[in-house]
Formats: sequence, structure tokens, C-alpha cells
Amino acid sequence: MKIVLRVLKEAKKYWFYIFAGILAVIVSTLASLYTPWVLQELTKLIIDGDKDIVLKSRNLGLILLASYVLMGICSYIRGYFTHYAAYHYVADLRKGLYDKVQHLSMKYFTETQTGQIASRIMHDSVNAEILIAHVIPDLIVNALMFISISIILFYININLALVSLISIPFLIIVNMGYSKYVLPLWRLNSKAVGELNGTLQDNLSGIKEIQVFNQQKYETKKIGDLARKQTNVFLKATKLGEIFNPFIVLLSSIGSVIVIIYGGYLNSIGSVSAADIVGFIMYLNLFYRPINNLSALNEQLNTAIAGCERVYEIMDTEMDVKESPNAVNLKNVKGAIEFKDVSFYYKKEIPVLKSINIKINPGDTVAFVGTTGVGKTTLASLLNRFYDPVEGEILIDNINIKNVSLTSLRDNISMVLQDTYLFSGTVYENIVYGLEYATKEQVRNAAVAANAHDFITGFENGYDTLIGERGIRLSGGQKQRLSIARAVLRNSPILILDEATSSLDSKTEKEIQSALDNISVGRTTFVIAHRLSTIKNADMIVVLDGTGIAESGTHDELIKAKGKYSSMYLAQAS
Repeated sequence: MKIVLRVLKEAKKYWFYIFAGILAVIVSTLASLYTPWVLQELTKLIIDGDKDIVLKSRNLGLILLASYVLMGICSYIRGYFTHYAAYHYVADLRKGLYDKVQHLSMKYFTETQTGQIASRIMHDSVNAEILIAHVIPDLIVNALMFISISIILFYININLALVSLISIPFLIIVNMGYSKYVLPLWRLNSKAVGELNGTLQDNLSGIKEIQVFNQQKYETKKIGDLARKQTNVFLKATKLGEIFNPFIVLLSSIGSVIVIIYGGYLNSIGSVSAADIVGFIMYLNLFYRPINNLSALNEQLNTAIAGCERVYEIMDTEMDVKESPNAVNLKNVKGAIEFKDVSFYYKKEIPVLKSINIKINPGDTVAFVGTTGVGKTTLASLLNRFYDPVEGEILIDNINIKNVSLTSLRDNISMVLQDTYLFSGTVYENIVYGLEYATKEQVRNAAVAANAHDFITGFENGYDTLIGERGIRLSGGQKQRLSIARAVLRNSPILILDEATSSLDSKTEKEIQSALDNISVGRTTFVIAHRLSTIKNADMIVVLDGTGIAESGTHDELIKAKGKYSSMYLAQAS
């Protein structure tokens, strides 16, 4: 009920449609009660040999026809209105889920498969539709049917009504037992579907690597095992349902058998008329229908709850990086940056950065070097607040970035990453990403600065060329230059270059390096470099060793010191 009530609460925008659908269900249910009554009345007319049977049977037929027409109209209203509410809510839910995911910290994405997240947004969210359009209306119609017909049965004959209730306690116990065992299975099924989707998406993203290393058979087996695992869980849950359904029908049928036997006896002693027995049995069939429907309804309910639980797990996920309630906007940023006693780890027992103290003046270029895994990229991530330091604080223009709105913080920082990501679309759309209102002239100037204009105009459609998913139609160097053009266009006071020239050949690297040197003028620039020859002119070079700062200074100072930097530089130069 907690999940059902939450869905209803969050779908309050569509309550009119939900309540209209429920009202249609109620009217349709009441109209359906006329059918047994008409047959009961017709039986009386026949047995009594009523002289006005033609007229009265015609009137009964018209009443029956009217009830069928009313049920048809109500069926349309219920079907359309509840589905209107359900699918609009699912669309809202997907949007809300995606928005929540976008604001989660990088830690969440390092611990969760992308395909798992996509599965919850696209697959599990659909279960809300099952609740709104099917389970809730069906619960109401079945409850209403059960109560209404119970009253009618007791009105017709108390003794027969009491006998018909014999199987009810057993039906309740069976339903409770079924729910207890089947809900965990539907949870496992939803989890298995998520695992399958997650692995499938990972494999499709890495299809080139699979083919390069001839791992098709291995990956096919892995997908097959996951598909079989999901199938086995689904079949186990279905098996319980297939055992449960006929058992419910059997228990309800026993009640009907008892009523027929006992009804015959009561008729023989004159306690009940034949017409009342006919009417009673007709109503009794309607009486057991809600109970028989409980099996299918139970399965739908458990499936929907299992899916919705996975959806709300995301919605209820605590954000590691939270914006301060009194966050201020960064304005007129000069670019002074300071790391004060900053420590960080991904896993508590494995420190990445320890007691980092760096002070960077506005407009300076600072390069971070060191072996793989010493925390160079982590420093850039901390500055962007993808993560927060475990200890210490980071200041921009003497303002702690924890007290700054995330939007204004990231508006003042541009990044060119080692792993370039381009969106499926045109060259133009990828360059203007992040600066929606840029002019064509600004886009062209950014492309020229990144040494990308010449190859772009070489395409048949120029800036309107479609680059494919992740820029698959471009070379590594072309993708990197578009990424650089994107950063140039933003014109942020702080620029982060994370191995920005790593994918370029020597000739292109020199051209891009010249462009980067030009655009770095007047802005604070973080350079994370592998090729030390590209950072000789940096105002400061910081050497990291896996826990903290090993040494820092200009290129000439570090070469004279003959420490780690000097060894690294000489090794690359040889």
C-alpha cells in the first residue's frame, strides 16, 4: 500500500482522469448487477405463468440492453481516462528520474551500470502504468463487486449466503501465502532484467574491443547466461501463479457445489423458490469472479510493486554532493584558486590525495604530472565538485566552492577531457553544446582556434555534417579538436585540459598546443599532462606521487632539483 499510495500522491496532476475512470468502474459494476436480476425475474414470470409475460419480458430486455450500453460507455471512459493518467504519469516519472540521475555525483555512476540505470528509467517505470490503469481500478471494481453481491446474496437467502462463504477464509489464506512467496521472485526478475540490460549496453558500447580480442563467444555466453537466469526467475514466479490460479478456481467452485446441493434441499422443503435459486447461482458466479481475479491481480500488483521499488530507489538516493541552501552565484570570476589541506579517497583504506595545498593566481597555467592513478584527474573533479573533499576546502576567489551554486560553478569552468565524448548530431550542435545562443561567427572562430575549421569545411555538409553516435565518423584527432572548440566557445575564466592532446599525432599536437597556449592567456588553466614537453612554459608544475605533492615549481627549477620530475622528463626525452 505504501508504493500504491506514493504513486497516487505523485500522480495528483491526473486525479481528475483517475477518479473519472474509477467512477466509470463503479457505474459499470452496478450496471452489471442487472443481468442476474433480469434472469431471476424472467424465471419467475415463466414459472408463475404470468399473463403479461410478453410485455414484462420486453421491458426486462430493454433494461438489460440499457445496462449493456452503459457498461460499454463506462468501459471506454475507464480504459481511456486511466491510461491517459497512467502514461502521462510514466512520462513525468521518466523525466523526473532522468533529472535526478543527472544531478547524482560521479560516485553513483562508478558503482552502477549505465544499462541498469536505463533499465529502471525505461522498463521499471512502466509498472506505474500497471498500478494506475489496471491494478487500482480492478481492486476497486472487485471490492465493490464483492460487497454489493454479498448484500444481494444475503437479501435473497441468508442460509445459502452463509454456506457460500465457507471457502472464503481458505481463499484469503492462499492469497496471503501467494503474495509472500511471489513478490520476492518478481523483485529478482526486475533485478535480472536490469543486469541483462546493463551488460547488453556495456557490450554494445565496447563492440570494437569485443571484435578486436575475438571475445564474441564469451560475450554471447555471458548474455545467454543472464537471459537464462532472468527466464528461470520469471518462470518460477509464473509457475507459482499457474499453481495458484486453478487452486483458487477449485476453492470457489466448491462453494458453488455446496450451494447447489444445499439449494436443492431448501427448495424441496419450500424454504427457497426455484427463481431465487437461479438468481442466487447467477449472482454467486459474479461473487466468486473478484476472488478468481485476485490471482491475476496479485501477479500484476507484485510485478508493479517490484518495478516501482526499483524506480523509487533512484528517486530516494541521497546525493553525495549537495548544494548549500544558501548557495551564492559566482560572478565576475578572476580565477584565483586555492586547495587548502585537501584530502580525498574513493575507498577509505586507499588515500588518493593527502593534505594538498596549492595556491594559483588568476591567469596562471598550472600543470599536474605524475604516474597513472596519482590523483591528477581527481583534483580536476574536486574543483568541479563531481566529488567533495574528505577533508579541507577548495576556494575560488576566496569563496569556498561548497557555498557556491553548482550551476554557476560549472559555468565558470570549461573542460577538455582525455576521453572525448561527442553527442549524436551535427558538428555545429556539438560545438555549441553548453552555449546555446552562440552566433555562427563565434562557432567558426572557436573552430579556427582549435584548428578544426579546415577539416570541418572539408566535409560535404560542413558544420551540418552528422557525426554519428559518439562521433564514430570522425578520427580521434578530429573528435579531440571539436571538444577543444567546444571549450574555447564557452570562454570560461577557468580552463581544465585533461590530457587534451593525447589523441593527436605529433604535427597536429603542435598545432593544437599553439592554439591552447593562445586561449590560455588571461584565464586560469589546469593542465593534466602526460607529455612533459607540452608544459615547459607552465607557471607552475605540480608533481603528485599518489598521496600528495612530491615537488612543485617551474620547469627549470624542477630540472635543477633533479627530483622525480627531472627523471620523468629525461626519460621521455631519451
